[in-house]
Amino acid sequence: MRVCVCTVVHHPEDARILHRQIRALLDAGHEVTYIAPFRACNATPWRQISPVDVPRATGRRRFRALRAAHRALAEHAAYADVILLHDPELLVSLPREVRQRTVVWDVHEDTAAALSAKGWLPGPARPVLRPAVHRLERRTERRHRLLLAEDGYRSRFRADHPVVPNTTYVSDLPPGPPDGRRAVYVGQLSRARGALDMIEMARTLTAAGVLVELIGAADPDVRAELRAAQREGVVRWYGFVPNDRALRIAEGAMAGLALLHDEPNYRHSMPTKVVEYMARGVPVISTPNPPAVDIVEPAGCGLIVPFGAPEAAAKAVLRLRDDPELRVDLGKRGYETARARFHWPVHAERFVAQLEAWAGRSATSAPEPEAEPVPEF
Repeated sequence: MRVCVCTVVHHPEDARILHRQIRALLDAGHEVTYIAPFRACNATPWRQISPVDVPRATGRRRFRALRAAHRALAEHAAYADVILLHDPELLVSLPREVRQRTVVWDVHEDTAAALSAKGWLPGPARPVLRPAVHRLERRTERRHRLLLAEDGYRSRFRADHPVVPNTTYVSDLPPGPPDGRRAVYVGQLSRARGALDMIEMARTLTAAGVLVELIGAADPDVRAELRAAQREGVVRWYGFVPNDRALRIAEGAMAGLALLHDEPNYRHSMPTKVVEYMARGVPVISTPNPPAVDIVEPAGCGLIVPFGAPEAAAKAVLRLRDDPELRVDLGKRGYETARARFHWPVHAERFVAQLEAWAGRSATSAPEPEAEPVPEF
């Protein structure tokens, strides 16, 4: 099966796209062409894929990237059995050569609800765009296939669509016990994800001898604060680190932070970082985002703190520092739950099987290229 994967918004080494889905396709013996912003993100493509470089869509600068993606899809997706799209923007004007293929939209978020958390989007434009987003979703549902990252997204659509959850790789060997020196965060840093709260929390923790490590790229409107906090020695900010290496850094920490704000998009989206912390035996400290609470409280693997309360988050970290037995117990419970419920290879098999089933209708009619193009960088 030939699969063409495309994103202009996400980093080419996005955990869901590359480390889970593309890796699963390669492991199953399928061919992958990957259209993504490699140069813009200074990312080196895996040797097993056929890479196609395009600009990255950031903030209000999106037209150039979308135009390049349109051309790349027209050239490279016409002979694919499945075209897997990861950005709703790509659905607006698909090339004619692609529309008749098996197109799959991987729904990562509640697109309309997420508008409130996009700082680059003018406030007055958000209510205007929501109806347009809903119309795009309805049109896409009629014309193409959908994969959902959350069960909570089902209510947005009329038909039933398969769910491929954002889980993680969980080692069959239990991780070592968490230490009492570090609190970590893994993921994109933004106001809505609690970046400024973590900086304020870190000021308390630094004075108490606890290091706060932030691992991830940052939205433009919080970068200045992060750089200033790093210069002051309040936090250690790594910037973007590929998911597998980021989680190796996080392993052994006494707390994994998930201080999301009370945003509409987060109320029915499982924070993947929570599961990733659990898989590595790291106790979770989370705000009361409902999907996080539904995981953390039954598993008994972390502490819940109020929204927008960095002082409460700092106290929770210090509680774990001062109670080694508690943090070891929370870490062990989290690992056991992650291994039982959130091991990615189980979901990977279903993901690959679903694409293979959808490809069955179009694979026989896909034109055979004379030669597999490998773009130059």
